[in-house]
Amino acid sequence: MKVDLIAGARPNFIKIAAIIDAIKEFGENKIKFRLIHTGQHYDKNMSDSFFQQLGIPKPDYNLEAGGGTQAEQTAKIMVGYESLLKKKKMDLCLVVGDVTSTMACSIVAKKMGLKVAHVEAGIRSGDLMMPEEINRIVTDSISDYFFTTSETANNNLIKYGVDTSKIFFVGNTMIDTLVKYKNNLIKPSIWDELGLIKKNYLVMTLHRPSNVEEVSNLRNYINEIVINSNNIPIIFPTHPRTSKKLNLIDLSFSNLHLIKPLSYLEFNFLIEKSKAVITDSGGITEEATFMNVPCMTLRDNTERPETVELGTNELLGTNPKAIFPALNKLFLNQWKKGTNPPLWDGKTSRRIINHLLHL
Repeated sequence: MKVDLIAGARPNFIKIAAIIDAIKEFGENKIKFRLIHTGQHYDKNMSDSFFQQLGIPKPDYNLEAGGGTQAEQTAKIMVGYESLLKKKKMDLCLVVGDVTSTMACSIVAKKMGLKVAHVEAGIRSGDLMMPEEINRIVTDSISDYFFTTSETANNNLIKYGVDTSKIFFVGNTMIDTLVKYKNNLIKPSIWDELGLIKKNYLVMTLHRPSNVEEVSNLRNYINEIVINSNNIPIIFPTHPRTSKKLNLIDLSFSNLHLIKPLSYLEFNFLIEKSKAVITDSGGITEEATFMNVPCMTLRDNTERPETVELGTNELLGTNPKAIFPALNKLFLNQWKKGTNPPLWDGKTSRRIINHLLHL
């Protein structure tokens, strides 16, 4: 079987790393793959460092989609991937997650006659204002095989009319990578520079357009977090999109520390030892749940309800005033205890490869 593995953004790299490990362990004689880097994330710390730290082989091709609007990125990825398939036809296109690369390559593959397998299929937020939600719906509507992280995702697909024989509940590939590297996380330089103490600082990430595009909204979030932080350090690795807006805000807070995006192993070192995480990222809620770290999500919905129902995550909504009661609960040591969702055991990618071999 000849398979294209598609990676374009931070979450993709983490999931693809585990899948490549499983191919090498279980299916290297039967599965020949090409690793396609779409170039969607082109910042070194959001792309190259993941390949280096996670032992991902050098991509066979880099489509170099770069920046631009979502439409421009989608077009560049589709044109680039179509050109590759014209030169060499594959049997299967395996896409992961819900980023622009996921949708763009699945469309091209399907039109070129390839089967499409979607890893992390079926997750839904119900919010069509999220670009990722559109990517999920489009990708699932044309996929042939669906690898899911939860029973909720299974039920979403069934509701959409997907044949149950094509749905495979396998668990979470992101957790596979975290399990593999949890004892080899890397202390970032900010730890010693600030003299950080375990469980005595917060980690914050914000990148969704709905949270950061309006400067006044972003300022209100930051003010509420800082004011109610008990003056412990707040480490804020800033997404390129967020950095542009932060330049327009006066951030004269002694305990707020803006830093550049960290590598995967450095970032999870900070998460694991933090008192809590404040974020609008879906993937980080999964990592925090697995590491049993309190997590506050500044969104009205989540495509990963298992992190709330079973894990350490709580949806605070998008009203900055919800931050005070959440942080108050945290500092009173009243945050809920979480458990890991089913099949988040570090063996998901092996299950995926076993299914592919049988298919």
